[in-house]
Amino acid sequence: MDVDLGEMVRDSRCISIQLQSRGNRALAQEGLTEVQARVLLFIMAHAPEGVSPTDVHRELNFSLAAASGIIKRLREKGYVRVEAYRLDERRKLLFATDKGRRARDVMDAALRAIPEQLYRGFTPEELGTLMRLQKKMLANLADTEVHSILEG
Repeated sequence: MDVDLGEMVRDSRCISIQLQSRGNRALAQEGLTEVQARVLLFIMAHAPEGVSPTDVHRELNFSLAAASGIIKRLREKGYVRVEAYRLDERRKLLFATDKGRRARDVMDAALRAIPEQLYRGFTPEELGTLMRLQKKMLANLADTEVHSILEG
């Protein structure tokens, strides 16, 4: 069997788009997108100490501009509040509001159901192999970025 690498890339992109679309539909009742829910859950995971916008950018692999936009929308919707860091007024910390915490059950259920559907019928061995291969692909992409920067 010949392997069509272009088809594999297209399939991966299609899976990604469908996952995000399903997440968006499941979270629509809360007025959240899948990306906003991931950021909100990350913020809640760092309660009570709070998390900075830079932490969101670094840990969730968003550009700083994208992270700022997502945080701004979460604030506008009342899911997140911002407080100045007590030791440095220039630094801001993010906290979930009561509304954000109330949405947690819906977010958890929606984001848990999607992988359950996606990986249905896979054996533990297949899942382990897939996980290793995905990590290898991500490492290959990261390595390519480094080479491109060094060559450019």
